[in-house]
Amino acid sequence: MRKVRFLLPLAALLAVTFTTALEAAQKNETRNLTGHVLGSQDAPLAKAVVYLKNTKTLTVRTYIADADGSFHFPALSANVDYEVYAAFDGSRSDTKTLSAFDNRKEVNITLHVHTHK
Repeated sequence: MRKVRFLLPLAALLAVTFTTALEAAQKNETRNLTGHVLGSQDAPLAKAVVYLKNTKTLTVRTYIADADGSFHFPALSANVDYEVYAAFDGSRSDTKTLSAFDNRKEVNITLHVHTHK
């Protein structure tokens, strides 16, 4: 009977510790957003500015697209929605949403900027 009295509180403590550790690990999960910015006829848009907005904090990060139109935002919170769009030469793409419900670790998005040229 003594063992049962000792083991029950110990089991409860272990369950709480495991649950707390699991929740902490889930909160620290990150994901990466990569993609390309394309213009007319799907040509890569080097130096397009990609805007990434955290919808929880409203902070905005930017990335200037590489020569091949690529961009990347590493280590994004998995528990936050993000809005992303690109701008180039006075034109911009549609805004796309990266949802917290999207559980992929690596997300790739293509942004199409409708250029005037």
